Amino acid sequence: MPRPLTLAAAQLGPIPRSQSRAEVVQRLLGLMRDAAKRGCDLIVFPEAALTAFFPHWWIEDEAELDSWFETSMPSNETAPLFEEARRSGIGFHLGYCELTLEGGRKRRFNTAILVDKAGRIVGKYRKIHLPGHADHQPHRPFQNLEKRYFEVGDLGWRAWATMGGVMGMMICNDRRWPEAWRVLGLQGVELVMLGYNTPQHDPAMPQTDPLQDFHNHLSMQAGCYANGTWAVCTAKAGEEEGVMQIGGSCIIAPSGQIVAQALTRGDELVVATCDLDACRPYKETMFNFARHRRPEHYRMIVERTGSVAPD
Repeated sequence: MPRPLTLAAAQLGPIPRSQSRAEVVQRLLGLMRDAAKRGCDLIVFPEAALTAFFPHWWIEDEAELDSWFETSMPSNETAPLFEEARRSGIGFHLGYCELTLEGGRKRRFNTAILVDKAGRIVGKYRKIHLPGHADHQPHRPFQNLEKRYFEVGDLGWRAWATMGGVMGMMICNDRRWPEAWRVLGLQGVELVMLGYNTPQHDPAMPQTDPLQDFHNHLSMQAGCYANGTWAVCTAKAGEEEGVMQIGGSCIIAPSGQIVAQALTRGDELVVATCDLDACRPYKETMFNFARHRRPEHYRMIVERTGSVAPD
């Protein structure tokens, strides 16, 4: 019997450095209300959706750095999103930067939460695959300082049974790593939510610039197919403070096919009705893990970090 969910990828255009959280939340609310009018059950916002993507800048002042992070969720600024979720009966996924005090020290994470239709937080994920560098590299046209500003996530990739399906989260660079998809796949995930901020230009590997959109979709389509899952993949797109970021927000089927995709690099809602039972043929045949996986031969995956060529 079909289990349809109507899903929305809420792509955002650039967020100027000067734009306040309250102003950004109004943009998010507009997209959420539009999604509710279109009958959506769940809307997925991008990674670090509340501010400009500050890891592109070298920041030394502690107070300035803290100002980019959220210390509570919901906060005064984000509470309207939770209220709208309850009023409209729509769930949402939100990426943000999290500052917490644990054991007397500050900890910073690149975080996402899943909120159900009653406005309750049902899941949290902290980004594990942090790209970029921690040292100052001012010769670059822009930097990616996630390794400086964030800790590696400590919550793992969890799946939650909620809103009629099994759902999980990852963030941006996680999408490029098959291990992230597989850990969720081994929990029977039927829907992955994924936000990203991805520059069109990679200063470390400029030869791949023409392939950025291709590699973006390639990794997500492969992850969906190999694990028999839907995915809603949402970008912060367009030129933000001098950095052009790809768009391509999309909804991907368990077959690996893109069923809906953004046409712009601005604020845009991408909607599709997805049958979660479409996951079953992939999970029960080609990727029936219980029948076909051979983990005794995969030990190197967890025993070795870097690649080592044979003698």
